[in-house]
This record gives sequence, C-alpha cells and structure tokens, in this order.
Amino acid sequence: MKIPHFAEANHPLVKSLFHHSDQELLDLFQQHPDVGKYFTVIFCRYSPIVYTLIQHSARSPVQADYLFALTWRHIYYELGGLDLKNPPPGQEVLTLQNWLINITAFCINEIQLPPTEAIHYSLQATSPPLWCYVEQALEQLPPMLRLMLLMAQTFHWSETRIAAYLQAEGEKVTPDDVANLLQEGYRMLEDKLPADIRAIYLGEDLVKS
Repeated sequence: MKIPHFAEANHPLVKSLFHHSDQELLDLFQQHPDVGKYFTVIFCRYSPIVYTLIQHSARSPVQADYLFALTWRHIYYELGGLDLKNPPPGQEVLTLQNWLINITAFCINEIQLPPTEAIHYSLQATSPPLWCYVEQALEQLPPMLRLMLLMAQTFHWSETRIAAYLQAEGEKVTPDDVANLLQEGYRMLEDKLPADIRAIYLGEDLVKS
C-alpha cells in the first residue's frame, strides 16, 4: 500500500508553520482550540509514520484508510490534554513522535474494524483533520438536523426516504422540508468550522472569513 499524499501540506497556512517545533505546535493547538491549522501541521508532519505503522496491520486498503482516520481522530481528542513536559510519576518523558507511535499502536490493537463493505469513509474525499473538525461542528448542530445530514451524507438517503423515516418517528416533515433543512444544515455546519480549516480544505479566502 502506497503512503498517501495530502494536498493540505502545500497550503500556505500550513507551510508557514513548518518551522515550529513539535512542542510549539502542541502548545499552540492547546491554546487556540478554535484554530485548525496547528493540528493540520502535526498531521502533515506525522501522517507518513502513522500510515506506515497502520498499513501493515490492516487487511485491505479501505480498512487501512479507515483505521488511519480513526487513529487521527483519537489523536485529536487526546492532544488537548497531552502534557509532554510533565509525564505522570513513573513514566518516561516522551517526544511527540514517540507518543504518536504509542497511540497508533494502541489504536491498531484496540479498534475493531468493520468489514470493508460496511466502511463509508473515503480518505481521498475527506482528510482526517477535516473529518475531525466537521465532526466537532456536527456536534454543535440541533440533533434532528445532525441526523438528517448524516443520513444524507453517510448513507446517501434521498429527501423522500429521510422524510419517511422522520415521519415514522413522529416528525411532520415533507421531502421539500428536508431539502430546505439540509441546505440550512450545510450552511450551519460550514459556519461552525474554524475559518482556517475552511480556507485550507474548502478554498475560502481567510481574509473574508
């Protein structure tokens, strides 16, 4: 399996941070949770190592890509509380690279992957940092709107099928209502993404954001 290349590594916002040390990037990530570029730089720096470790353990390229994304999602949520300078008593001081290798090994051993045919994730369509921030933005949406977006995007349900499901759950919505609500949901979702993530992945002008 070939190690994937991620186009975001060439984005000016990302390239401008390449000179920072791992510790500086970690500090900036923790100090500015509403900014996405610091995590993206860490991802670009270490994605080859993480993918190399994962590709030897997965049964198929689809499973490898999905485990890679799940591992980075796990890394994203763990990084917020990571303190490399002050490890717990009895534990050695780790570099960020060693910590990432340990986390990757943990995910390889602990995450139970579904069969290839049940995986809906595409690494080419959604890079792990974008997935992490989209998931975070989704969590901020009203529950019904979030459910509708997931049914439309993950399971590719039509407006008619979504409306039928919601009607069966007691919601009074028509397919036209669903179409309008989905458009509202996409707008809300985009608004809740960090401005620099929209610039890096969606091509928005950061100055206008």
